[in-house]
Amino acid sequence: MDGISLQNPLMETYAIAACLMILKAVSMSWLTVWRMIREKGGYRSPEDLRRTRLNPSPDPRQIEPNERVERIRRIHQNDLENIPFFLVAGLLFVLAEPPLWLAWLLLYGYVASRLLHFVAYFTAQTHDMRANLWTAGSLILIFMTLWALVAALVA
Repeated sequence: MDGISLQNPLMETYAIAACLMILKAVSMSWLTVWRMIREKGGYRSPEDLRRTRLNPSPDPRQIEPNERVERIRRIHQNDLENIPFFLVAGLLFVLAEPPLWLAWLLLYGYVASRLLHFVAYFTAQTHDMRANLWTAGSLILIFMTLWALVAALVA
């Protein structure tokens, strides 16, 4: 194995999956701002009601919860609760040198589950739909973590 190098196909697979998940999580901040600007509301802090170039007509209702903005915040919160575990578990899994086909299946499977979870949440699908997609990602995390744990225990 080429170790921690992008010349290593396992590490390359992890790097791609990790970068996609980081970009997805970071993009939620941008999506929140875009949604607040579009809705002209959903702000959180009293100082957001000051007249500025971006908010020329402040209104006290702008700091009231806005469901369309809050939905994005909930998606972002869910990412922040889940993606860091993937980043660590995925790295440990790759360091345990699984077969490349298994790394592709699990790492990209996790990415797919998170992207589908986003679509389901963004389009207001039922909790059951979101829960199924979350469960798939969670089971992948558990499997990768156990694989790495067993590899570390027998090393």
